[in-house]
Amino acid sequence: MITLHGIRKVYRTKEIETTALQDVSLSIARGEFVAVVGASGSGKSTLLNIIGMIDRADAGSYQFDGIEVTGLTEPVRAKMRRDRLGYIFQNFNLLDDLTVAANVELPLLYRGVGRAERHRRVREVLELVGLDARARHRPSQLSGGQQQRVAVARAVVTNPSMILADEPTGNLDSVTGEEVMQMLHILKDQGTTILMVTHSPSHAEQAGRIIAMRDGEIVQSTLAEVV
Repeated sequence: MITLHGIRKVYRTKEIETTALQDVSLSIARGEFVAVVGASGSGKSTLLNIIGMIDRADAGSYQFDGIEVTGLTEPVRAKMRRDRLGYIFQNFNLLDDLTVAANVELPLLYRGVGRAERHRRVREVLELVGLDARARHRPSQLSGGQQQRVAVARAVVTNPSMILADEPTGNLDSVTGEEVMQMLHILKDQGTTILMVTHSPSHAEQAGRIIAMRDGEIVQSTLAEVV
């Protein structure tokens, strides 16, 4: 599903040049659950942003379902992000002036989905994350764990082929973090490909494969026993 070869990313200012990724090659099969680990500054988030088509590589090849991404125009990349990818962020990124249901509905609005179908899908995913009774609440009325579950619902409401999760349990207590991990396992069992960046060794071990990064390079790729 995902194939990277020789990916390089350099950030430059007038005073300094920082290599964020150096000759990174990686393949992710459809339906895999992959965790990326490493110290801060190791290149994890840059890798996630390039795979998520939020950032561009300076060199190398990136293929998504056989499509070469690196040379695509921004409108085409935006359409691929909208139609094929779902995102879960550490800080939730919910809009507090919208209800829970309206936050989850937003990606469907961007895709031009009809009202009846939007409402059906929103109800379905809120039931999946156990928040159907909170549909009319605002995010500020929810706990951190509940807000992250709303973020999960928003990420999956379009049935994306891949979920990109950037520290999805980073702001949560251990019990709530495990609840979010359980939801990721449910999505994986339903056939969704998941790429998760995490600082948590215990959560990384729940993935099917662990990619370790250091100084912008992949230094190890190991199979993990799913708990």
